[in-house]
Amino acid sequence: MADQASVKNDRASAPQNGAPEKRVVGGIAEFGNDVATLVELQVKLAQIDLKDCLKRASIPLALMAVALVFLLGAVPVLLLGGAELLAVALKITRGGAMLLTGGGVLALAVVGIVVGVLKLRPSFSSFQRSREELTRNLAWLRTVLLLSGRSLPNRRG
Repeated sequence: MADQASVKNDRASAPQNGAPEKRVVGGIAEFGNDVATLVELQVKLAQIDLKDCLKRASIPLALMAVALVFLLGAVPVLLLGGAELLAVALKITRGGAMLLTGGGVLALAVVGIVVGVLKLRPSFSSFQRSREELTRNLAWLRTVLLLSGRSLPNRRG
């Protein structure tokens, strides 16, 4: 009988519904759910930013691709054809005419690439939202982790 009495006393002293152990488990579960939700939202935001970036970058990339095609495809033709015309018109040697023609095509290609690079840079600004949101989420996570070990004040009314 003495054993039964002590068992009853042990059960009576066991944590109830509002016990700290259950609050800790519930808090951990809630925290895990919040972290999972933040990760999901961060991924969705990154996807939206990536689509926005690709949309903005398509025209500058197309411009650069066209400039590179012109550079690779037109250089031999222009060098030879233009050099022949310059040689005849200016009464200079074929070598001098080829150098003038090649320099002109090269200058056009460089201008096209520079314009494309300048137009391409701002297209990456759409990831700014993702960076800012990730910074806020990490700050929140740090705060929660720092404060998680502290006891809650009594909420007796």
